[in-house]
Amino acid sequence: MSRRVADQLTIVLAGSASLAIAMGVGRFAFTPILPMMLHDGTVDLTVAGRLATANYVGYLVGALAAMLIPKEWPQTTIIKSALLLTVVLTALMALPFPTTWTGLRFLAGVASAIGFVFTSGWCLAELTGSTASIGSAIFTGPGAGIAVSGLAASVMTALSFTGQGAWTTFAVMSAAISALIWRVFRKPGRDVEPFYVGKARTSGRVPRTEMPMFAVAYGLAGFGYIVTATYLPVIAKNAISDSPLLTVFWPLFGISAVVGSLLASRVRKSADARLYLIGSYLVQAAGVAMSVVWEDAVGLALSSILVGVPFTAISYFAMNEVRRIRSSHHARYMGLLTAVFAVGQIMGPPVVGAIFARQVNSDSAFALALGIASITLVVGAVILVAMIVMFPARVHHRPQER
Repeated sequence: MSRRVADQLTIVLAGSASLAIAMGVGRFAFTPILPMMLHDGTVDLTVAGRLATANYVGYLVGALAAMLIPKEWPQTTIIKSALLLTVVLTALMALPFPTTWTGLRFLAGVASAIGFVFTSGWCLAELTGSTASIGSAIFTGPGAGIAVSGLAASVMTALSFTGQGAWTTFAVMSAAISALIWRVFRKPGRDVEPFYVGKARTSGRVPRTEMPMFAVAYGLAGFGYIVTATYLPVIAKNAISDSPLLTVFWPLFGISAVVGSLLASRVRKSADARLYLIGSYLVQAAGVAMSVVWEDAVGLALSSILVGVPFTAISYFAMNEVRRIRSSHHARYMGLLTAVFAVGQIMGPPVVGAIFARQVNSDSAFALALGIASITLVVGAVILVAMIVMFPARVHHRPQER
């Protein structure tokens, strides 16, 4: 193996691990820990929704902050700061001070968004000139983080861990992984080329309605998946309370996200990314609906897979589409899109809470929330179809790399 290839693989592994901590722990560790906290009696579903919303609001604030951070600031310093902050905030969740949890989850969301934006940007820049599949492999990180956290939570549940013990364990795991990848993030970073080489648009030629339409479609994806991503273990517990498979579905979601990232790396790069997005939206819509129409272990497993496979692939295709539409200052617009996605996520828990307040039982409440989420994803796909008609993409094949 050449030194250059070894360096590229090191960057991929470090980037994937950084995203695993930012997303798998900073954002989604709460999901597999939630059943433990419910069992402990430290939260109920109303409080859980509030904590989830705080995290998603923090993610929005972090995405907006990423847009405003001066370009001169070293990207690697920002990435390291996000990693350190995630470890500390996760550890603090283990303390028996419930009044602080909302603030801690908010700050974890801020760190998660900043870590995602800057890790993605730095790694893609460092991997410029490598094969596309290597660059996109960093997006296996969120799915891997979800899978590992889910499997760890399954073991902890079997060992009768409390929520406090789970938060402590995740903090220690994150600290150990951060220490392993710390030295990789040492160079300040550079610019990276867009997805559609040679045909990216300049800011002056972008129709005024194109970016707003794309942002709305991406925001709908944020709402469409978040009900499942927040409440999947609880939905499973309601549907099959006595099944030994209760703890399997969240890790399965994460593993499916890893598979989706790898599949995304193999698609034809000269094609219109919006076509891939449409397919991803529809697959995820089917997955969200699956847990409503097929309420047993098989249905929940299929739902986990179908929602998980497009999970990070949607972000990958969307970020590259932004870089095509806005070839200059694309990092700022990546932050904007991440912020709009966060708005969609923020709406999820309050909608679920409002539905619970009006429904007689949790099964019908979750069914209605999931039905709305599935329809939302279909609407997002329709908007993307309209964009293809209104704003055709000019693409061509990348020259063969030697």
